[in-house]
Amino acid sequence: MDDTDRAILNRIQSDFPITSRPYLAVAQEFGLEEDEVIKRISHLKERGIIRRIGANFVPGRLGFISTLCAARVPQEKLVQFSEVVNRYPGVTHNYRRDHDFNIWFTFIAESMEEIDAYLKEIALETGVVDILNLPATKVYKIKAYFEL
Repeated sequence: MDDTDRAILNRIQSDFPITSRPYLAVAQEFGLEEDEVIKRISHLKERGIIRRIGANFVPGRLGFISTLCAARVPQEKLVQFSEVVNRYPGVTHNYRRDHDFNIWFTFIAESMEEIDAYLKEIALETGVVDILNLPATKVYKIKAYFEL
């Protein structure tokens, strides 16, 4: 990764241009061609330096709610449980933790009733009934920015 890659990453990680040609906007800022910016970003994705490029939305401002869920999943059901959870479009994160409640995931939906219904479906399909629904009582948003 060279200085130009670092400058591009610093620019796009939390202030991605909202335009029909965002890579052209970035290219113009750095005196580059649009193609070069696209190739550099593609290369960084191929190397695993960039995991994804996408928007992060505040669910409440869009009329949705979110919750954190924790499940106690037996070792032999970990893969199946995770695959079932991941089928739901409202699941934004799903990860394993070293804890009795070993699978944690976040769920976004239009209502808590919808989330409750989905959790019942997941329990029914997987046989995992020990799933906690832990809605936030207060939301803290921290802007993660890593100067490269």
